[in-house]
Amino acid sequence: MPSPINPALRLVLALAGTGIVLLGIDNAAGGIATLGWQVSPDFFSVNDRDAFAVRDSHARFLGGVWLAMGLVFLASAIRPMPLARTVPVLCGAIFLGGLLRFTQAQDLSVLVSGDILPSLALELILFPLIGWWTIRETSKDR
Repeated sequence: MPSPINPALRLVLALAGTGIVLLGIDNAAGGIATLGWQVSPDFFSVNDRDAFAVRDSHARFLGGVWLAMGLVFLASAIRPMPLARTVPVLCGAIFLGGLLRFTQAQDLSVLVSGDILPSLALELILFPLIGWWTIRETSKDR
């Protein structure tokens, strides 16, 4: 009989999924300005309404993708085996996204600021560990 999936992994997947879902909703429903759950929505001004509408639509789409990824993490907390291969792929995508923050060549000091460093640490350290842990737990004597 296969061993059950570690309850701690299920909890980590549920917490990660919840965080991602909330960030996805904030960006999908709020666009570039967000709903204000992360920062005050008045942090910028719009000079070109048409260009803004296009970029805002893209931001909402990306928020929707992030929301969908979070729902997969939540589903994997409930039913880990059917998503045993999907979660590590999503963790890899998040890791790649974290690496691509370094393309912000204008001012890399923002990456070590208190506003970005926690996210960067999650992307480059925690999510690869979650991916590895998921592979390890779901491939045991199965």
